[in-house]
Amino acid sequence: MLRMLRQIARVGVRTEPPPAPADELAKSERLQAEVLATLGRALAIRQVDAGSCNGCELEIHALGNPCYNIEGLGIRFVASPRHADMLLVTGPVSKHMAIALKRTYDATPEPKLVVAVGDCGCHGGIFGESYASLGAVSKVIPVDVEVPGCPPTPTALLQGILTAIRARE
Repeated sequence: MLRMLRQIARVGVRTEPPPAPADELAKSERLQAEVLATLGRALAIRQVDAGSCNGCELEIHALGNPCYNIEGLGIRFVASPRHADMLLVTGPVSKHMAIALKRTYDATPEPKLVVAVGDCGCHGGIFGESYASLGAVSKVIPVDVEVPGCPPTPTALLQGILTAIRARE
């Protein structure tokens, strides 16, 4: 142990330089600046799982981590559609969730935005239409923006949210 401490004292601390930021992080920072400039105020989002496999929810949850910091942009998730400006809907709409999704849409105050997330939300994905599934979100409620991917990346989700915000202006 003493020999190792002497070597550390003689040589000093040697580390590699920190890695350059990933392209995804640089893209995320540009999006964050654009969202703040476009929005100018807080955006409240109500996320609705209409029958997904939870892959998209994991990516939506990643928006809250320090890398993407969606709260720092003034975008927050709310528990009630009555407090929401935007609905973020994932999954193909199961027949059991169709009424609940429609009621959630009706409870959201105007002007409201709807973003369909993932391949399932956009066109039914691998589930499509069947005895248990109605398919795309647009078959139940009007959709403003679709974010494709299985699941879409957090950056793609931020881009979709920003596109919806721009469409409202």
